[in-house]
Amino acid sequence: MLNILPSPDHVGAYAISGTLTKEDFDRLVADVDARLKAHDHVAMMVDLTGFEDITFKAALEDLRYGFGHIRDWTRFRREAVVTDRQWIRTMMHGADIVLPFIEIKAFEPGERQAAIDWAADIRQPARAS
Repeated sequence: MLNILPSPDHVGAYAISGTLTKEDFDRLVADVDARLKAHDHVAMMVDLTGFEDITFKAALEDLRYGFGHIRDWTRFRREAVVTDRQWIRTMMHGADIVLPFIEIKAFEPGERQAAIDWAADIRQPARAS
């Protein structure tokens, strides 16, 4: 299940619990796309404390979306992840190596607001008119 959380407009903040479905992922993508349309650079905060699984269709959509928008990857400045699972932290370390232009930081459960605040602290260049 996906919950879109209150956050500054340039920060996509999400709590994912249970199983993430394709419908959930479609809602997440629509929210991210709206933020990318409004801002040159965005940040993300994902709370995965209650995350258990992802459906096959959602995983495929994640891959398709990610590689289909490869030119936008540099527009993401920071990603904060709230988790209590070591395997997620290990994956974050790998992503940090592959995507050195994105600052990635892990937070403990209960630190959701600190994670949003950290993610929000990016410089927003003026949009071209």
